[in-house]
Amino acid sequence: MSGAVPQVVTVGETMAALRADGPIRLGGTMRLSVAGAESNVAIGLARLGHPVGWVGRVGDDEFGALVLRTLRAEQVDVGFARVDRDGRPTGLLASETGARDLVKVGYYRSGSAGSALTAQDVLPALTPGVRVLHLTGITPALSEEAADAVLAAAVRAGDLGITVCLDVNYRTRLWSVAEARARLRPLVRRADVLVASADELPLVAGAPALDEPEAVAELLTRGPGEVVVTRGAAGATLTTADGTVDQPARRVPVVDVVGAGDAFVAGYLSGLLDGLAPPARLHRAATTAAFAVATPGDWEGLPTRRDLHLLDAPAGTTLR
Repeated sequence: MSGAVPQVVTVGETMAALRADGPIRLGGTMRLSVAGAESNVAIGLARLGHPVGWVGRVGDDEFGALVLRTLRAEQVDVGFARVDRDGRPTGLLASETGARDLVKVGYYRSGSAGSALTAQDVLPALTPGVRVLHLTGITPALSEEAADAVLAAAVRAGDLGITVCLDVNYRTRLWSVAEARARLRPLVRRADVLVASADELPLVAGAPALDEPEAVAELLTRGPGEVVVTRGAAGATLTTADGTVDQPARRVPVVDVVGAGDAFVAGYLSGLLDGLAPPARLHRAATTAAFAVATPGDWEGLPTRRDLHLLDAPAGTTLR
């Protein structure tokens, strides 16, 4: 895959990630990795064999070096990533798991390198051969500059005939509902594929009070040709002008739900790139999400293309 023109470009902030084995306030061991919704999708697509690039900024620090090294190791192109030379640090998140597997995540990204993303960082990555631009609602929440960069990328992608995928991915700690609606609705008009959880639909629909079918129907009139509604363990639904397709979740032991939505998107876009019909795209998306929840970490358990059939084997199967 090295040297191949990316089929997909993802744009966003990737942070260093510290994951505690117990309550952070009590001290103890923490595991260091990296995390970011857009780079999780990029890794998922790369493991499935698609050339993919990630665009973002990291600090000129050891955490930034870790981010770039990890993405390179996962065969993600970082040729358009930028190292911030103005003293802004790489963002950091810290998570802990509490009672009933409740995950608490704290972000330390105010004034981070990733929040200083500009249109000049992003637009050069939209080169001939790119088929999909993947965006989330996280990056526009980081700063006005980052929001402008994301919108500029969506506009340029539309001009170039590049499919724009927008995953709403609302984060309550980053911005208010009112702020999110104001910045996301222009992006929705530029999106070809919109992914949202059922409770995120009011953020992007024309009127917050619409029920789910009305909200989806209204969204299809404003830009997106495909609206995917995710429901976690209850599966997902894809609606287009041709109708609706439902997909149940794949049943696996749940270890860590963080990153499942990103895995789902990676599988869905992989199916789209492969020209799969809507039911097959949703099935692949549900499969990649199942791999994610069955292993700890945001992206570590994502499958390769050869792994996709493994969930069809009987439980307890040993491969020799």
